[in-house]
Amino acid sequence: MARQRKQYLLRIPQELYDVYESWAADEFRSVNAQIEAILVDAARRSGRLRKRRPPDRP
Repeated sequence: MARQRKQYLLRIPQELYDVYESWAADEFRSVNAQIEAILVDAARRSGRLRKRRPPDRP
């Protein structure tokens, strides 16, 4: 089953968007996926988000 995702409008300066766009291209991701990866990493580093366990396979 697919993960549920919350849609959220994010307004950032064009200069910052350009940085994320370039960074995303370097890692073969969309800008949205890059921003999500950065947010997840920051939440894990702060101890506020634990790593997800992979689902059990039959």
